[in-house]
Amino acid sequence: MNTLIHPVPTAAMDRIIEMALAEDNPRGDLTALTIVPEGATATAVVQARQPGVLSGGAVFARTMQLVDAQLEVEQLVAEGMAFSAGDDLLKVSGPAASLLTAERVGLNLLQRMSAIATATAELVGLVAHTNARIADTRKTTPGLRVLERYAVRCGGGVNHRDNLSDAFMAKDNHLALLDNGEQLTAALKSVRARLGHTTSMEVEVDSIEQIPPVLAAGVDIIMLDNFDPADIPAAIELINGQAVVEASGNINAATVAAVAEAGVDVISSGAITHSVKAIDLGLDMVIA
Repeated sequence: MNTLIHPVPTAAMDRIIEMALAEDNPRGDLTALTIVPEGATATAVVQARQPGVLSGGAVFARTMQLVDAQLEVEQLVAEGMAFSAGDDLLKVSGPAASLLTAERVGLNLLQRMSAIATATAELVGLVAHTNARIADTRKTTPGLRVLERYAVRCGGGVNHRDNLSDAFMAKDNHLALLDNGEQLTAALKSVRARLGHTTSMEVEVDSIEQIPPVLAAGVDIIMLDNFDPADIPAAIELINGQAVVEASGNINAATVAAVAEAGVDVISSGAITHSVKAIDLGLDMVIA
């Protein structure tokens, strides 16, 4: 597990949770308000029904607190730690009606974040014998990026650029507007002259032939898009340490080791955020 950096800011957490609560509880929880005895309190435990890696305990706790400040949450498994089926992950105590109202939103976020952390941890484990790092992409759920990016970090991965304003990254659709020879080199050098010294430049290539004009511009990162692992060593030799080498495209558990063993520095995967299935977690309650 990586030492976790950049926890989710409370303000960002609150925006997402409040939107989800407004969607799920627009005019009050009809069932909880009418059937739960007034003043009833309860304790509930979130239990894993399958193995995984935990992410989102603080988000779950904040969901409870935004519904009712009297709800108290104890996190039993730390962020980024693996758990087994049957393990107790979090415990909640307080007003029963409020707990029931907050349950689904809290679990939805916890289950998705833990699924992302689990998928990331699987890829990280598969490349642990190499120097490659696993990174995410911008293929995140609209509105949930800050949570999903945090979940990637919980799984031992690193984050790619956060948004379109964060770094220069020219992809195939950008390059389609330019010639691949001297015009491309000149265009990239012009960009470099206009960017601040702390802003990185990355360019995506889909063939070895595209590398020399990109390299001549002095970019920081070259992304090998959908390269066959057998072709990657030749690309790395051509780059010869002049740029960070990233591989992307159809990266999954079946392909990631071969790509890492080819010698790239970073492997970015959209699947760890856009293709995960929620981890199966349950919340069971007993009246206190």
